[in-house]
Amino acid sequence: MSWLSRVRNGIPFLPKRQTADNLWHKCKKCDAMVFTKEWEDNLFCCPRCDHHDRIGPTARFEQTFDGGNYKVLASPDVREDPLKFRDTKRYSERLKAARAKTSEKDALLNAEGLIGRRKAIVGVQDFAFMGGSMGIGVGAEFLSGVRAAIAAKAPYILFTAAGGARMQEGILSLMQMPRTTVALAELKEAGLPYIVVLTDPTTGGVTASYAMLGDVQIAEPGALIGFAGQRVIESTIREKLPEGFQRAEYLREHGMVDMVVHRKELRATLALLVDYLTPERMAA
Repeated sequence: MSWLSRVRNGIPFLPKRQTADNLWHKCKKCDAMVFTKEWEDNLFCCPRCDHHDRIGPTARFEQTFDGGNYKVLASPDVREDPLKFRDTKRYSERLKAARAKTSEKDALLNAEGLIGRRKAIVGVQDFAFMGGSMGIGVGAEFLSGVRAAIAAKAPYILFTAAGGARMQEGILSLMQMPRTTVALAELKEAGLPYIVVLTDPTTGGVTASYAMLGDVQIAEPGALIGFAGQRVIESTIREKLPEGFQRAEYLREHGMVDMVVHRKELRATLALLVDYLTPERMAA
């Protein structure tokens, strides 16, 4: 054994789970380096600047349901790659890669559990799955969540995070906009509340449909919410947009959302709304 090997083997390396790659988290807003555990304990919010990071369904369900207890609902089967779409890659390959990355079937997942001791159905869009884009699978999952809420006589709560319609499904993706709107009409006819929590980012066709149809519209601090991008709007109207345009706080001031709620207060806020909006006979 060479002297170099002896020196290298004598260095007390950290275990893989404690390496610099996952020991520290760099905030995307203020660039502060914080311990990953501190960041996770703070509900994935920067303890320095309070930036709310994007999170997936698992973390969201654990934060939302009482005691972090929930049951994931089965996802409906849909026809995949109906247009046999291909750009630089086949759409089927992109789906396969997204599923390997997130361990999810599509960009929306539903679960049931208790919020403030009342039953609720919660849907979460995952931006990590192809930008949370809305396709046939997302539309079917949304309908499945609404119908589960009707069957359980419970409210439907949706956390949105999307870049809009899924281009690989063309017009079939855009058809999910009226499809989800009709489903919400059924929920309303059943006398059940629909609560939307807009997270960063919520844009495009999702904003133009089910994301803005809630009985109560909540947004996380700093969330980007809009239809078209800021540069597109500026080039169209040939004017400079105001500072903070399309951010949660700006939209609250201009009446597009009802409230901006910190992630630490979100469960308590949802419990209060569910208790207030759900009839007594539907208590868990």
